[in-house]
Amino acid sequence: MVKWATFLISKVKWNNKNRIESFYVHEDLGDTVGIGVERDRNWVVQQFQYSRTFCCIRKAKDGKWYRGNPIRLENGNLKWNDKLPLILTKRKTFISYYHFDDQNYKNELKNIASDLIVSKSVETGDINTDISTNYIKQLVQKGFLYDTTVLIVLIGNKTKCRKHVDWEISGALNRKVGDNYAGLLGLILPNHPDYGTTKATYDLMPARLADNFKTGYAIIRDYTTDRIKLQNYIEEAFNNRTTKFNERVNSRLQMQRNTCN
Repeated sequence: MVKWATFLISKVKWNNKNRIESFYVHEDLGDTVGIGVERDRNWVVQQFQYSRTFCCIRKAKDGKWYRGNPIRLENGNLKWNDKLPLILTKRKTFISYYHFDDQNYKNELKNIASDLIVSKSVETGDINTDISTNYIKQLVQKGFLYDTTVLIVLIGNKTKCRKHVDWEISGALNRKVGDNYAGLLGLILPNHPDYGTTKATYDLMPARLADNFKTGYAIIRDYTTDRIKLQNYIEEAFNNRTTKFNERVNSRLQMQRNTCN
């Protein structure tokens, strides 16, 4: 494989004066992309003086890195045309979804955001129980939900009637489960009638999620493969843990059965 550049850039950090502070830099190893390291602006400028080259990279829904546009040094200023995600703390994120219908979307999301979040999600076969208290207890004991800070709910056609989704939302909103509450982000999937309409119909989403959307604690957005939008949505949900702490609602009884096939 031909190298794209000497170094590859995946994320950027700006200071409070909207000036570049640092980049997340990977070595281009030809066949693979090296592990990212945060480097300050001066280091990057110095590498240009040694005739090193840089280009942006982006992670796609297949989990692979793809080449972006080059980064240039012009009159002492670093310039590029691609939009880059920010260098931020990776939020511990649990993805709640209906496995039978929406597994592909979950896989896409996990691939796209693999360097932006710490995934806490359950994989098929990790937990096997149909009793809500045991299910949530296992989520905590096995480290899935204990320290989750953002719970993403993938809202498909049948998500609203799946008991495990309700249990996962309930567990994320219960301080007895884990060391804090989790922020809630609902992503409306392309197979849902509200997708692309700017609507988020209460009756077409999980009831416990709707309770928190009504109060403003939960955020509902259309599903996206745009890494920058996704990062922004996750941060907004994370911040609601403190800014909208009192808007959290978890009084509804847990579902006892699935209400659709």
